[in-house]
Amino acid sequence: MRRSMWDEPRPVDPPRRVWRDWVLVGVLAPVALLEGLLRPDLPWRAASIVVAVGLVPTLLWRRTRPLLMLVIAFGVTGLAPLVAGGDTSTYTMAYLLLLPYALVRWGSGREAVAGLVVMLASIGYSTVPARTPLADAVGAFSLMVAVVALGVAFRYRAGARARELDRVKLLERERLARDLHDTVAHHVSAMAIRAQAGLATGTPDAAAESLRVIEAEASRTLKEMRAMVRVLRRNEPGEPPPTGHLADLEQLAEARGGPRVEVELAGDLDGLEPATTAAIYRIAQESVTNARRHARDATRIAIRVTADDTYVRLRVSDDGEPGPAATPGYGLLGMAERAELLGGSFEAGPGDGGWTVSAVLPRAEAAT
Repeated sequence: MRRSMWDEPRPVDPPRRVWRDWVLVGVLAPVALLEGLLRPDLPWRAASIVVAVGLVPTLLWRRTRPLLMLVIAFGVTGLAPLVAGGDTSTYTMAYLLLLPYALVRWGSGREAVAGLVVMLASIGYSTVPARTPLADAVGAFSLMVAVVALGVAFRYRAGARARELDRVKLLERERLARDLHDTVAHHVSAMAIRAQAGLATGTPDAAAESLRVIEAEASRTLKEMRAMVRVLRRNEPGEPPPTGHLADLEQLAEARGGPRVEVELAGDLDGLEPATTAAIYRIAQESVTNARRHARDATRIAIRVTADDTYVRLRVSDDGEPGPAATPGYGLLGMAERAELLGGSFEAGPGDGGWTVSAVLPRAEAAT
C-alpha cells in the first residue's frame, strides 16, 4: 500500500488558474486586512496582517505547485510567531485548509507524503509548551485529517470516472475496428470471386473487366484498412450491438411505449461508407433510448438524416421540457468518440424544446 501511494503520479492536466481563483484571492485579501485592522484582541496586529494577506497568493498555485505552496504556507505560519514574539494567526487564515486539500487532490504520491510530514511537523511544533494548547492542536490535527480525506475522496472519484471514460472509448474503438474489419473482408471476398470468374472465362474482355473490378475493390479495401489502423493506433477508450444501416432507423419508430418516433431521410444517402451508416444508426439509437428514459413529458422524437456531396448530418430532438445541461452519459461519450474517429463532430445538449443531439460525418473518401 505504501509503495503504491509513493508511486502515484500527478493527475493529468490540472487546472491552472480559473476565474474563481482570482475572485477568491480578491475577496480573501481585503477580508484578512479588515480582520487585522478591526479585530481588537490581536496582540501582534502588524505581523498578523502581513502573514494573513501575504499568504493569500499561494492559492493561485495550489494545483500546479501544491507541495511548494504548502511548505511556504506552513513554514511561514510556523516561523512567524518566533519572529513576531507571539501568535499571529487569524480567523481568515482558515483558507490555508485549501492547500492540504489541493496537495492530495492534485499532487503526486511523493508530494503528498512529503506534505503530510510537513503538516505533522508543524502541528507537533505548535504543541510546544507556552504555545498552542494540546486540545487546540488535536482539533487542528482532526480538521487536517478531514480535509485530507475529502481531497482523497475527490481524487478517487475523478480517477474512477477517467478510467470509465477510457474504457468507453476503448470499447468504441473495438466496435469500429470490428465494423471496418467486416467491410474489408467483404471487399477481399469480392476481389477473390471476380478473379476466379476471370480465370474461368478465359476471354480477354472478361479478364479486363475482372481486373477493373479488382482494382476498385482493392482501392476501397486499402482505404478501410488505413482507417482501421488509424483507429487502433490511437491510445484512447464502450458492448457491441449489431452494425446498423439507415434502413434500420424505421425500426426505431416501430418500438412500443414512450414518445412516438418520426424518421425523415433526405438528400443523397446512396453510396455511404458502412462505418458512416453504422455510426448514424447507433447515434440515433442511443439518442432515442436516452430521450425515452429521461425526456420529461415528451410526446415526439424526431430523427432527421440529410446528406450532400460532402457530409451526412443527423439531428435527433424531442419536445420534452427543456432542462439544464448535464454531464453526458457514457453512451453519448462513446458516440462522440466514434464521430471523432470518423473525422466528424458531435454535439448534445438542451434545445429549443427538449434535448437535441446532432452529428456531422464526412461521407465516402473523407470518412476513411
